Amino acid sequence: MALSTSMNSFSTIPKASPRNPIIFNLLRTPSLKPHLKLNPISKPSSLSLFYQPSNLRPKTQCFQSTTIRSLFTGIVEEMGEIKQLGMADHGGFDLKIRAKTIVEDVKLGDSIAVNGTCLTVTDFDTRLGEFMVGLAPETLRKTSLSELEPGSLVNLERAIQPTGRMGGHFVQGHVDGTGEIVGKEVEGDSLWIKVKVDKSLLKYVVPKGFIAVDGTSLTVVDVFEEELCFNFMLVAYTQQKVVIPLKEVGQKVNLEVDILGKYVERLLSSGFVDSIKGS
Repeated sequence: MALSTSMNSFSTIPKASPRNPIIFNLLRTPSLKPHLKLNPISKPSSLSLFYQPSNLRPKTQCFQSTTIRSLFTGIVEEMGEIKQLGMADHGGFDLKIRAKTIVEDVKLGDSIAVNGTCLTVTDFDTRLGEFMVGLAPETLRKTSLSELEPGSLVNLERAIQPTGRMGGHFVQGHVDGTGEIVGKEVEGDSLWIKVKVDKSLLKYVVPKGFIAVDGTSLTVVDVFEEELCFNFMLVAYTQQKVVIPLKEVGQKVNLEVDILGKYVERLLSSGFVDSIKGS
Protein backbone atom coordinates (compact mmCIF):
# COMPACT_ATOMS: atom_id res chain seq x y z
CA MET A 1 0.00 0.00 0.00
CA ALA A 2 1.48 3.33 -1.03
CA LEU A 3 0.28 6.48 0.66
CA SER A 4 1.65 9.92 -0.07
CA THR A 5 -0.47 11.80 2.46
CA SER A 6 0.93 12.40 5.94
CA MET A 7 -0.51 14.05 9.00
CA ASN A 8 1.43 16.72 10.79
CA SER A 9 -0.77 17.27 13.81
CA PHE A 10 -2.10 14.85 16.39
CA SER A 11 -3.71 15.42 19.73
CA THR A 12 -1.50 14.37 22.62
CA ILE A 13 -2.83 13.31 25.99
CA PRO A 14 -0.69 12.49 29.05
CA LYS A 15 0.07 8.82 29.45
CA ALA A 16 -2.72 6.95 31.12
CA SER A 17 -2.07 4.88 34.19
CA PRO A 18 -2.77 1.11 34.10
CA ARG A 19 -6.47 0.38 34.28
CA ASN A 20 -5.90 -1.92 37.21
CA PRO A 21 -2.73 -0.69 38.99
CA ILE A 22 -2.97 -3.26 41.80
CA ILE A 23 -2.78 -6.27 39.49
CA PHE A 24 -0.32 -4.53 37.19
CA ASN A 25 2.11 -3.81 40.04
CA LEU A 26 1.86 -7.36 41.36
CA LEU A 27 2.98 -8.66 37.99
CA ARG A 28 5.88 -6.26 37.47
CA THR A 29 8.50 -8.24 39.42
CA PRO A 30 9.31 -11.55 37.68
CA SER A 31 11.30 -12.89 40.64
CA LEU A 32 8.40 -12.65 43.05
CA LYS A 33 5.44 -14.97 42.95
CA PRO A 34 2.27 -12.87 42.95
CA HIS A 35 0.14 -13.15 46.09
CA LEU A 36 -3.35 -12.31 44.99
CA LYS A 37 -6.26 -11.67 47.27
CA LEU A 38 -9.54 -12.56 45.61
CA ASN A 39 -12.43 -10.27 46.44
CA PRO A 40 -16.11 -10.78 45.63
CA ILE A 41 -16.97 -9.46 42.22
CA SER A 42 -19.58 -6.74 42.30
CA LYS A 43 -19.18 -5.59 38.73
CA PRO A 44 -16.84 -6.26 35.80
CA SER A 45 -13.43 -4.63 36.21
CA SER A 46 -10.10 -4.69 34.39
CA LEU A 47 -8.44 -8.09 34.75
CA SER A 48 -10.98 -9.22 37.37
CA LEU A 49 -9.50 -12.26 39.09
CA PHE A 50 -12.06 -14.87 39.95
CA TYR A 51 -12.20 -18.59 39.73
CA GLN A 52 -15.36 -20.51 39.02
CA PRO A 53 -15.56 -24.31 39.25
CA SER A 54 -15.78 -25.84 35.81
CA ASN A 55 -16.61 -29.28 34.46
CA LEU A 56 -14.27 -28.70 31.53
CA ARG A 57 -11.24 -30.88 30.95
CA PRO A 58 -8.08 -30.27 33.03
CA LYS A 59 -6.08 -27.36 31.65
CA THR A 60 -2.47 -27.35 30.56
CA GLN A 61 -0.05 -24.56 31.37
CA CYS A 62 0.49 -22.12 28.54
CA PHE A 63 3.31 -19.67 28.02
CA GLN A 64 4.45 -17.50 25.14
CA SER A 65 7.12 -19.50 23.37
CA THR A 66 10.33 -17.95 22.06
CA THR A 67 10.44 -20.48 19.21
CA ILE A 68 8.23 -20.39 16.13
CA ARG A 69 5.44 -22.89 16.71
CA SER A 70 3.03 -21.34 14.27
CA LEU A 71 2.67 -18.49 11.82
CA PHE A 72 -0.01 -15.87 11.30
CA THR A 73 -0.68 -13.34 8.56
CA GLY A 74 -2.08 -10.39 10.49
CA ILE A 75 -5.40 -10.70 8.67
CA VAL A 76 -7.93 -10.71 11.52
CA GLU A 77 -10.60 -13.38 11.07
CA GLU A 78 -13.08 -12.05 13.58
CA MET A 79 -13.48 -10.09 16.79
CA GLY A 80 -14.17 -12.22 19.84
CA GLU A 81 -15.66 -11.17 23.17
CA ILE A 82 -13.97 -11.71 26.53
CA LYS A 83 -16.33 -13.71 28.72
CA GLN A 84 -14.16 -14.44 31.72
CA LEU A 85 -10.73 -13.75 33.17
CA GLY A 86 -9.72 -15.82 36.15
CA MET A 87 -6.89 -17.23 38.20
CA ALA A 88 -6.03 -20.76 37.12
CA ASP A 89 -4.83 -23.71 39.21
CA HIS A 90 -1.45 -23.68 37.42
CA GLY A 91 -0.62 -20.25 38.81
CA GLY A 92 -1.37 -18.27 35.66
CA PHE A 93 -4.63 -16.91 34.35
CA ASP A 94 -7.36 -18.30 32.13
CA LEU A 95 -9.01 -16.24 29.43
CA LYS A 96 -12.35 -17.41 28.09
CA ILE A 97 -13.39 -15.96 24.74
CA ARG A 98 -16.63 -16.21 22.81
CA ALA A 99 -16.17 -16.53 19.06
CA LYS A 100 -17.84 -18.00 15.99
CA THR A 101 -15.37 -18.64 13.18
CA ILE A 102 -12.49 -19.64 15.46
CA VAL A 103 -14.39 -22.46 17.19
CA GLU A 104 -15.60 -24.08 13.98
CA ASP A 105 -12.62 -26.43 13.80
CA VAL A 106 -10.77 -25.66 17.04
CA LYS A 107 -8.73 -28.39 18.75
CA LEU A 108 -6.84 -28.62 22.01
CA GLY A 109 -3.35 -27.24 21.57
CA ASP A 110 -4.26 -25.01 18.62
CA SER A 111 -2.47 -21.67 18.42
CA ILE A 112 -4.72 -18.61 18.32
CA ALA A 113 -3.50 -15.03 18.02
CA VAL A 114 -5.42 -12.91 20.55
CA ASN A 115 -4.71 -9.23 19.86
CA GLY A 116 -1.52 -10.43 18.22
CA THR A 117 -0.41 -12.66 21.11
CA CYS A 118 0.06 -16.32 20.23
CA LEU A 119 -1.81 -18.35 22.87
CA THR A 120 -2.65 -22.04 23.17
CA VAL A 121 -6.18 -23.41 23.36
CA THR A 122 -6.54 -25.31 26.63
CA ASP A 123 -10.28 -25.97 26.47
CA PHE A 124 -13.28 -25.24 24.29
CA ASP A 125 -17.04 -25.68 24.01
CA THR A 126 -18.37 -25.64 20.46
CA ARG A 127 -21.96 -25.65 21.70
CA LEU A 128 -21.48 -22.38 23.57
CA GLY A 129 -19.05 -21.03 20.98
CA GLU A 130 -16.31 -20.47 23.54
CA PHE A 131 -12.67 -21.42 23.96
CA MET A 132 -10.11 -21.01 26.73
CA VAL A 133 -6.46 -19.95 26.58
CA GLY A 134 -3.86 -19.66 29.32
CA LEU A 135 -1.97 -16.50 30.24
CA ALA A 136 1.31 -16.56 32.14
CA PRO A 137 2.29 -13.56 34.32
CA GLU A 138 5.10 -12.77 31.86
CA THR A 139 2.58 -12.55 29.03
CA LEU A 140 0.56 -10.04 31.02
CA ARG A 141 3.69 -7.99 31.68
CA LYS A 142 4.77 -7.88 28.02
CA THR A 143 1.41 -7.29 26.35
CA SER A 144 -1.66 -5.08 26.63
CA LEU A 145 -3.84 -8.05 27.61
CA SER A 146 -3.78 -6.80 31.22
CA GLU A 147 -6.18 -4.04 30.12
CA LEU A 148 -8.88 -6.50 29.08
CA GLU A 149 -12.09 -6.99 31.03
CA PRO A 150 -15.28 -9.00 30.52
CA GLY A 151 -17.04 -7.62 27.48
CA SER A 152 -13.86 -6.39 25.78
CA LEU A 153 -13.47 -7.24 22.11
CA VAL A 154 -10.25 -8.81 20.83
CA ASN A 155 -8.79 -9.56 17.40
CA LEU A 156 -8.62 -13.28 16.65
CA GLU A 157 -6.71 -15.23 14.01
CA ARG A 158 -5.98 -18.92 13.66
CA ALA A 159 -2.52 -20.10 12.63
CA ILE A 160 -2.13 -20.18 8.85
CA GLN A 161 -2.30 -23.52 7.04
CA PRO A 162 0.12 -24.46 4.23
CA THR A 163 -2.74 -24.26 1.74
CA GLY A 164 -3.86 -20.79 2.83
CA ARG A 165 -3.08 -17.47 1.20
CA MET A 166 -0.50 -15.14 2.73
CA GLY A 167 -2.68 -12.04 2.74
CA GLY A 168 -0.68 -9.92 5.19
CA HIS A 169 2.92 -10.52 6.30
CA PHE A 170 4.84 -12.94 8.50
CA VAL A 171 3.46 -12.55 12.04
CA GLN A 172 4.74 -14.89 14.76
CA GLY A 173 2.43 -13.82 17.55
CA HIS A 174 5.47 -13.00 19.73
CA VAL A 175 4.71 -9.49 20.94
CA ASP A 176 7.83 -7.30 21.02
CA GLY A 177 6.28 -4.69 23.28
CA THR A 178 3.41 -2.28 23.62
CA GLY A 179 2.79 1.17 22.22
CA GLU A 180 0.51 3.94 23.41
CA ILE A 181 -2.09 5.55 21.19
CA VAL A 182 -1.34 9.28 21.32
CA GLY A 183 -3.45 10.53 18.44
CA LYS A 184 -6.59 9.74 16.43
CA GLU A 185 -7.85 11.84 13.55
CA VAL A 186 -10.54 11.29 10.96
CA GLU A 187 -9.86 12.09 7.31
CA GLY A 188 -12.81 11.36 5.07
CA ASP A 189 -13.93 7.83 5.87
CA SER A 190 -10.42 6.82 6.99
CA LEU A 191 -8.87 7.01 10.44
CA TRP A 192 -5.31 8.07 11.29
CA ILE A 193 -3.73 6.48 14.35
CA LYS A 194 -0.49 7.70 15.90
CA VAL A 195 1.38 5.42 18.31
CA LYS A 196 4.26 6.18 20.67
CA VAL A 197 6.75 3.36 21.12
CA ASP A 198 9.99 2.65 22.93
CA LYS A 199 13.15 3.67 21.08
CA SER A 200 14.37 0.06 21.08
CA LEU A 201 11.42 -0.92 18.88
CA LEU A 202 11.14 2.23 16.79
CA LYS A 203 14.44 1.40 15.04
CA TYR A 204 12.67 -1.54 13.35
CA VAL A 205 9.77 0.63 12.13
CA VAL A 206 10.21 2.08 8.65
CA PRO A 207 7.91 4.11 6.38
CA LYS A 208 5.90 1.85 4.05
CA GLY A 209 7.05 -1.16 6.07
CA PHE A 210 4.96 -3.80 7.82
CA ILE A 211 4.00 -3.79 11.49
CA ALA A 212 1.46 -5.86 13.43
CA VAL A 213 -0.70 -3.74 15.75
CA ASP A 214 -2.89 -5.85 18.04
CA GLY A 215 -2.30 -8.65 15.54
CA THR A 216 -3.42 -6.59 12.53
CA SER A 217 -1.02 -6.40 9.58
CA LEU A 218 -0.65 -2.71 8.77
CA THR A 219 1.52 -0.45 6.65
CA VAL A 220 3.47 2.29 8.41
CA VAL A 221 2.97 5.70 6.81
CA ASP A 222 5.41 7.97 8.64
CA VAL A 223 7.98 7.63 11.42
CA PHE A 224 8.55 10.57 13.77
CA GLU A 225 11.99 9.96 15.27
CA GLU A 226 12.02 12.90 17.68
CA GLU A 227 8.58 12.03 19.05
CA LEU A 228 9.31 8.28 19.15
CA CYS A 229 6.11 7.76 17.18
CA PHE A 230 4.80 6.28 13.96
CA ASN A 231 1.41 6.46 12.31
CA PHE A 232 -0.82 4.42 10.04
CA MET A 233 -4.21 4.77 8.40
CA LEU A 234 -7.24 2.49 8.65
CA VAL A 235 -9.69 2.43 5.74
CA ALA A 236 -13.41 2.22 6.43
CA TYR A 237 -13.61 -1.54 5.88
CA THR A 238 -10.75 -2.32 8.26
CA GLN A 239 -12.26 -0.09 10.94
CA GLN A 240 -15.26 -2.41 11.06
CA LYS A 241 -13.19 -5.59 11.37
CA VAL A 242 -10.57 -4.86 14.05
CA VAL A 243 -10.53 -3.52 17.62
CA ILE A 244 -8.02 -0.68 17.14
CA PRO A 245 -10.63 2.04 16.37
CA LEU A 246 -12.45 1.12 19.59
CA LYS A 247 -9.45 2.07 21.71
CA GLU A 248 -9.03 5.56 23.12
CA VAL A 249 -6.01 7.85 23.24
CA GLY A 250 -3.84 6.68 26.15
CA GLN A 251 -4.63 2.98 25.75
CA LYS A 252 -2.02 0.40 24.78
CA VAL A 253 -1.68 -1.74 21.68
CA ASN A 254 0.45 -4.84 21.17
CA LEU A 255 3.25 -4.40 18.65
CA GLU A 256 5.25 -6.93 16.67
CA VAL A 257 7.81 -5.52 14.27
CA ASP A 258 8.74 -7.15 10.98
CA ILE A 259 10.96 -10.15 11.77
CA LEU A 260 13.00 -9.57 8.59
CA GLY A 261 14.49 -6.42 10.08
CA LYS A 262 15.69 -8.37 13.11
CA TYR A 263 17.38 -10.97 10.95
CA VAL A 264 19.18 -8.30 8.94
CA GLU A 265 20.38 -6.61 12.14
CA ARG A 266 21.60 -9.94 13.48
CA LEU A 267 23.56 -10.73 10.31
CA LEU A 268 25.19 -7.31 10.24
CA SER A 269 26.19 -7.43 13.92
CA SER A 270 27.62 -10.94 13.58
CA GLY A 271 30.18 -9.90 10.96
CA PHE A 272 28.44 -11.86 8.24
CA VAL A 273 28.95 -9.09 5.64
CA ASP A 274 32.64 -8.72 6.48
CA SER A 275 33.15 -12.46 6.15
CA ILE A 276 31.68 -12.36 2.63
CA LYS A 277 33.88 -9.43 1.64
CA GLY A 278 36.97 -11.27 2.88
CA SER A 279 36.18 -14.49 1.04
